[in-house]
Amino acid sequence: MTDALKRLSEEGVAIWLDDLSRKRITSGNLAELIDQQHVVGVTTNPTIFQKAISQGDGYDQQLSDLAARKVTVEEAVRMITTADVRDAADILRPVFDATDGQDGRVSIEVDPRLAHNTKATVAEAKQLAWLVDRPNTLIKIPATEAGLPAITEVIGLGISVNVTLIFSLERYRKVMDAYLSGLEKAKERGLDLSLIRSVASFFVSRVDTEIDKRLNDLGTDEAKALRGKAAVANARLAYQAYEEVFSTSRWSALESAGANKQRPLWASTGVKDPAYKDTLYVDDLVAPNTVNTMPEATLLAVEDHGGITGDTITGTYEQARADLDAVERLGISYDDVVQVLEDEGVEKFEASWNDLLKSTQAELERLAPSEG
Repeated sequence: MTDALKRLSEEGVAIWLDDLSRKRITSGNLAELIDQQHVVGVTTNPTIFQKAISQGDGYDQQLSDLAARKVTVEEAVRMITTADVRDAADILRPVFDATDGQDGRVSIEVDPRLAHNTKATVAEAKQLAWLVDRPNTLIKIPATEAGLPAITEVIGLGISVNVTLIFSLERYRKVMDAYLSGLEKAKERGLDLSLIRSVASFFVSRVDTEIDKRLNDLGTDEAKALRGKAAVANARLAYQAYEEVFSTSRWSALESAGANKQRPLWASTGVKDPAYKDTLYVDDLVAPNTVNTMPEATLLAVEDHGGITGDTITGTYEQARADLDAVERLGISYDDVVQVLEDEGVEKFEASWNDLLKSTQAELERLAPSEG
């Protein structure tokens, strides 16, 4: 049953699950996905936690205890989410050990309301790393302008980072630069570079959603012919940028000091347009030393009918550039699209975080012990 997922792993793509909940942990489902579906990592975000906590009663006991202690809703959210991440990290620990720290990782995001505050992001990242207290954690930091120096600082402290919400090729290059600068800082501080890991989460499906909307508005045959091409083209050019940056002399100096490459991670890989094959953003983005984090529906679709035919990125750069240029020629600004997507991404995670606070507050009040 798992031939396509096995093949994907053999091609050098690490399969991570883009979901986590208390139920997934306690039911044995996460352990089963690791055992049966080649899952070697987990990513979370505020939306995932908001959904998990608002559904079912898996958190009632902990919420009841937190309510009895009269903790703030912010503290309750952090206690709940870090508990899930810690437990998931423990389940994935054998994978972490077997891959020498490359996989077996669980990501947890800094408070998205801090996305434009460098200092607060660094402080939050340090706090989260301390709270979870597992070597196989990745702290998620958004690739906003304020996030870039935070990435450098946090990597420089020896904390492993998942850089999230990357949409543009220019910003991705800045993310890689921030990572290398962080490693240089860590080296100056005498830290063991081999223990620092990072992935760069390059978002895929949302690029098609935004560009397709603009192509549909144009309505010409030429515009319609370009639908569903931009996201894959953008990601493939990101991989080209990755190959370039990690073959420089600057990188070689860090690598000889024990540093690890920052792997590209394909995020937002669930297909949003039913007209496209539901495994599009997996089948067409296969290359060595990458990560693909998938919602469960996408994971199971790949297992069932994924078309894994080997490396589908190397050698495609000319066509990818031509596809993006063709979109630009129709008057659709790439720079505008990626800025809209970054702004929306931060807003969506902020909204989910606020919903998470609201639903957690309601649960705390429901479970609060009666006075007396």
